[in-house]
Amino acid sequence: MTVAENGNTVKIHYKGTLNDGSVFDSSEGRDPLEFKIGGGQVIVGFEEAVSGMSVGEKKNVKIPVDKAYGPRNEELVIAAPKEHVPDDINPEVGQKLQMGGPNGEVVMVTVVEITDTHVMLDANPPLAGEELTFDIELVEVS
Repeated sequence: MTVAENGNTVKIHYKGTLNDGSVFDSSEGRDPLEFKIGGGQVIVGFEEAVSGMSVGEKKNVKIPVDKAYGPRNEELVIAAPKEHVPDDINPEVGQKLQMGGPNGEVVMVTVVEITDTHVMLDANPPLAGEELTFDIELVEVS
């Protein structure tokens, strides 16, 4: 029986839920998710959950915050003066934007509040601070 281990490329079907039962992501109706174990393409807890599974095996796993997207960091919520927002952008709460990071990297942010003078931007990953639950089925190992 083929078992998933470090270095293998795997294909899995999954459904991810939050503690309140809401689904945040799923492969339902799509091709299986493909990734290399140990390749850093998915969160650590997800890699650990798939490692050691056999083809056809299904499991339900809870991934703690520290092995998912980490805790929320309130220092990543910033108030940008409205005059620093480009004229071609009309920010709305919930909108995802890209901005330049301190080292020239692109940082995804979410508009969380708009005041008369500032736009509040949150650079935390959307699932930061959340414990995640996954139903996983290993489809293929290569």
